[in-house]
Amino acid sequence: MTDTNDDAPPPPTPVRRTPPARTGTGKAASTGGSKGASKGASKRAQRQAGASDAVPGAGPEDIYLTGEAERAIYNRLSRLEGQVRGVKKMLAERKSCDEMLVQISALKQAVNGVAAELLQAHMQTCVLGRVEIGDGERALASLRSALAKVMKHG
Repeated sequence: MTDTNDDAPPPPTPVRRTPPARTGTGKAASTGGSKGASKGASKRAQRQAGASDAVPGAGPEDIYLTGEAERAIYNRLSRLEGQVRGVKKMLAERKSCDEMLVQISALKQAVNGVAAELLQAHMQTCVLGRVEIGDGERALASLRSALAKVMKHG
């Protein structure tokens, strides 16, 4: 008999895409100006050097949730899967509609909890990260969009 997905470990964590630490003078290290250096390598060198004045728009795509936030959300989603399986089992066992509705209500609350946690993490990483690199307008637009999505479906 094979194990179910309940015992499966979470998927491998992708490489962290977080803004670089700001250290030094804020100037990018010189790459020697050779013609062989690619644009991507130049941008990476600027980010690694902590340049806050890197090419406009070159930083926000590197901003993502912290590993801790990602794990917490993943764990909440795993618990939700278990709750859904429980409701499906109740249905198969022909439990009362009242009992299933109580569980459905709990599921709705759990989904709202995931949304709230993801929104909080989004503000602490994605939005704040954009503000820190001087892209406040894009940060505000991102926050506005996220709130609209949560409110629309909340």
